[in-house]
Amino acid sequence: MARIVLADDGIVFDGTTPERGPLGGVESSVVNLMEELAGRGHEVMVRNMCEAPMVHKGVDWAPLHEGGPYANLPDSADLYIANRGDKLINLMPGAGRTVFWIHNPAGFLMKWRYLSKLWRVRPAIVFIGDYHATTYPAWAPGGARVVIPYGIPDQFRHATPNDAVPAPRAVFTSNPLRSLDWLLDRWCEDIRPRVPTAELHVFSGAATYGSVGDGKAQQMETVLERTRALVDQGVVLRGPVAKSQLVEEFRHARVLLYRGDLNETFCLAVGEAQAMGVPAVVEDLGSVRERVVDERTGFVVQNDADFSGSACRLLSDDDLWNNQHRDALDLQRRWGWPEAAAEFEKLIVQS
Repeated sequence: MARIVLADDGIVFDGTTPERGPLGGVESSVVNLMEELAGRGHEVMVRNMCEAPMVHKGVDWAPLHEGGPYANLPDSADLYIANRGDKLINLMPGAGRTVFWIHNPAGFLMKWRYLSKLWRVRPAIVFIGDYHATTYPAWAPGGARVVIPYGIPDQFRHATPNDAVPAPRAVFTSNPLRSLDWLLDRWCEDIRPRVPTAELHVFSGAATYGSVGDGKAQQMETVLERTRALVDQGVVLRGPVAKSQLVEEFRHARVLLYRGDLNETFCLAVGEAQAMGVPAVVEDLGSVRERVVDERTGFVVQNDADFSGSACRLLSDDDLWNNQHRDALDLQRRWGWPEAAAEFEKLIVQS
């Protein structure tokens, strides 16, 4: 058994947050990874911005700043995971190994406050996909570069899908600032006119992103207000929902539509839908091509016209939907948090 400590100085959350409402991909991935490592017999601690100490599903959660700024960390661990923040990188010199886990495109590391610490500590840098790893220059400092994709949560991988062909309902489950406006254009101009009974259900909003979402709430609201106004075009704004409800929504979804984004380094939204057998249509932007097997579990397209055409095909062709639904269930349930945790275990240096 190893001691594994993760530090995070982002938004407020703890192990119970996903059970109570929506939570962003980074934070839900922290919860899933640490619970999986605890379940594998390790002593697991998270020190973050949570409101109070607790032990939940074997993980010891406590406020990072209890007793002073960044003061509530043990002196050592077999594996110390600094999550995102530069101030976390050098906080545990007694660790057997320090890992820096990043989630966004690595351009933000090109600042002295990051580069200086990465040069001194030389932590292993964990990227969440192949595209993600290309965003950090080869010359830049750090230790080993490791790619460990997020796991797809078991609640999606193990859920019983609805094998009946759904009604023509498309879903969008990502950040409203990631091309929802663009999707609404495609929907109103190209897709709905060709499939007039189709609906687009939008599960999106600021609540998923905590205090980070608060800072962009007005920008999001502008897009969401347009979404609300398109009810006569079959657009239904549902808002963000807990993962347990999203599983049920995917059972009734015909296709997930998402353009993609150059800042998209994994895209759990697509991965979760694929694990439920929901085909996806995406453009070849950022990491989304790593989530969809082109022409088998959806379509990875190069332009607007092909996006709209592929969406229309999946909304109206039952045979195509059945084939891609079965392939998604067969191919896209194979990598979960047990597999990702096993890769993190390879980074452990026993004390």
